[in-house]
Amino acid sequence: MSTDAIARALFDPSFLIAVLVSVAVFATIFTVVPVFGRSNMSDRMKAVALERESLKRRERTRLANEKGGRTGLRHKDAKGIRGLVESLNLKNALADEGTRKQLLIAGMRGPKPLNMFLFARFVLPFIGMALGALYVFGTGGFADQPTFMRIFIVVVCGYLGFYLPVIYISNIAGKRKAAIKRAWPDALDLLLICVESGMSIEASFRRVAEEIGLQSVELAEELVLTTSELSFLPERKMAYENLHQRTGLESVKSVTQALIQAERYGTPIAHALRVLSNESREMRMLEAEKKAAALPPKLTVPMILFFLPVLFAVILGPAIISISAQGGIFGGS
Repeated sequence: MSTDAIARALFDPSFLIAVLVSVAVFATIFTVVPVFGRSNMSDRMKAVALERESLKRRERTRLANEKGGRTGLRHKDAKGIRGLVESLNLKNALADEGTRKQLLIAGMRGPKPLNMFLFARFVLPFIGMALGALYVFGTGGFADQPTFMRIFIVVVCGYLGFYLPVIYISNIAGKRKAAIKRAWPDALDLLLICVESGMSIEASFRRVAEEIGLQSVELAEELVLTTSELSFLPERKMAYENLHQRTGLESVKSVTQALIQAERYGTPIAHALRVLSNESREMRMLEAEKKAAALPPKLTVPMILFFLPVLFAVILGPAIISISAQGGIFGGS
């Protein structure tokens, strides 16, 4: 198959319409179905409160089981998506520790987002293959291609459907990490001020969460949840480690390690927080300088393609017009 044939097939109006319809169907599914929640601050704080209550119930159940000798929670019949995921054992087939960690970084806690993610990875390949088969064999798309190539296109559509949830989660996780990373130095400064004023670490986290919410709702969520975990978890070390796992940032890891050491050995944390705060601000400044230093190479090609031709036209245009006019006069005389 030649390059011209591939280009004609890709830019064929019917093919472009089918692609747009597929994208619209996918967007409609993730818009209509409440898969991962809303993004406004009130709903996020409500989700954190629900997670706190869930944490409290789990800890109470664990303590009750330890005292009463029971081995687990009461079994309930699963229905809907959860039942499908458990009946097909999709957690072992399509999810691993990296998937769960990525969901945590994306702010999707609890079993429901994981079940919806696994359900999407299981269903979307069939939807993609169905749409691809409908276009290729139903509407006559790629009719000039051999049957093997048309089947391959259908398989590619299913492959894309299989990896669309992964791309979606990775995109959300990257944006969330960037938002937390931008606000973390300011939150660390506020935490240092609260600790030096004599507040406890739980009260400091709660106060910083209230102040930093206007700048980064994501970081406020994590700090509120960490405050709850410090109250309910049997070991405070687990709360600090969970904060690092939910953010996935090395700067947060350094702070959590300092807090764990302070809890273990009883050392003051104000000095460590001051040093880590300065390092976080320096790292943010270095990243800004790095981006500024990378601008000239990135602007070279756009300047050559768009700026220089216009500049040459503005500078040489009057001279060319003048020379042409003089040549016309000389030719006329």
